[in-house]
Parts: sequence; structure tokens; C-alpha cells
Amino acid sequence: MTPRERAAIRFAEKLAVDHQKVDAAVWAELRSHFSEAEIIELVAHTTLYIGLGRFNEIVGLEPV
Repeated sequence: MTPRERAAIRFAEKLAVDHQKVDAAVWAELRSHFSEAEIIELVAHTTLYIGLGRFNEIVGLEPV
């Protein structure tokens, strides 16, 4: 796994578990690996999938 991939995964895990722990250090790490446009895309996709996962859990949908 590349440092870029590890940074994205750390960000996604923090966002999913406790979004308030996405602090200045996390943003700095992302900015060292991604452009602003890539960060926006990463945030958009991550929040979308977190939201869909929570929706599925709430309504009781099972993964196929």
C-alpha cells in the first residue's frame, strides 16, 4: 500500500468513527498527497458511502 493510500484510509476511518477527530494534522497529511480537487472528491465519496452504509443499517438491508 502506498503512503497516499494509507493517508486516504486513515482519513476515511477517522471520518467514519468520529468526524470530530479529523483535525489539522489529518488535513495536512491529505494535502501532502492529494490536490484540493482530489480531497474534495475523496470527502464526497467517503461521506456518500458512510451515509449509504448507515442507511442500510437503519433500514435493515443486508449486503448481497
